Amino acid sequence: MANDISEFFNSESDKELAAEGVKNHIKRSWDPRMRQQIIAYCQQDGKELTPLALKAVQKLV
Repeated sequence: MANDISEFFNSESDKELAAEGVKNHIKRSWDPRMRQQIIAYCQQDGKELTPLALKAVQKLV
C-alpha cells in the first residue's frame, strides 16, 4: 500500500516534497498499528518498498 501511495506522489519533481506527502498520508490515514508495522519492516529490511516509500517511512520515525 505504501508503494501505491508513493507512485501517486512520484510525479512531484521535488522528491523531498513527495516524501513528505507520502509521510503525511500515512500519518493521517493509517491505523497506528499499521504505522508501527511498516516502521519495523523498514528497520528490519524494507527492500520491497520503493525508494520514495522508504524515505517517507524513515521520516515517520
